[in-house]
Amino acid sequence: MTQTFEKASALRPMLTPSKTALLVAVAISVSGCGLTARKPVEMQQSIPTDYRQRHPITIQEREAKLEIFVGPRRGGLTPIQRADVQRFAGVWRGEGTGGLVIDVPRGTANARAAAESANEIRSALAAAGVPGRAIAIKRYQPEDEAQLATVRVRYPRMAAQAGPCGLWPEDLGLPHDAQPTMNRPYWNLGCSTQRNLASLVANPTDLVQPRGETPADARRRQWVGEQYRVNAGNTIVLRQGSGQ
Repeated sequence: MTQTFEKASALRPMLTPSKTALLVAVAISVSGCGLTARKPVEMQQSIPTDYRQRHPITIQEREAKLEIFVGPRRGGLTPIQRADVQRFAGVWRGEGTGGLVIDVPRGTANARAAAESANEIRSALAAAGVPGRAIAIKRYQPEDEAQLATVRVRYPRMAAQAGPCGLWPEDLGLPHDAQPTMNRPYWNLGCSTQRNLASLVANPTDLVQPRGETPADARRRQWVGEQYRVNAGNTIVLRQGSGQ
């Protein structure tokens, strides 16, 4: 019995201090890997799953702009350009949040012709119902003198915007670092839909609050009621005549 115990003790591997330290280091590294694998899960849970929260539509003040091309040998406006200016003025009356500004180039080959065109633009805006106090003329120096400088008419307006799209903060493929995959929408999903919706909205404030309802038309309501009663009576007569 004693001999058997001695043989077993001789075969049993002995734990030296170096081996013990190695086992402790391995255990710490394994536990560290487990903690590292949990971090991406917590980060993913902080990202909203609803695309409307990831890519919200915001209302900002943007600039509407109309460019008028003017050659160096002819000032004024063509009939098409005058119609464009008057149409632009009509849109300004509906959505403008500030005055109209006419930017005229200076120091260019068409500077003199552009100044004449600016005066006609001002007259066209006034004819379209824009008050004179809402029109301002400013001079600007073109950055590229090789390009034809244009006369620009601009005004501020409210615009809806979403994005930017095309951002990929994480890989959509299989994880290469043994991180757990989550059945969650990727970041860019729904961004283009929100951006297209924002560009299609004519009045951005409709996304925030509804418009006021117009009062009902009393004459139209009375006519519809009379037609309903007449048609209902005819239906009853037809049913009685058919023996039903």
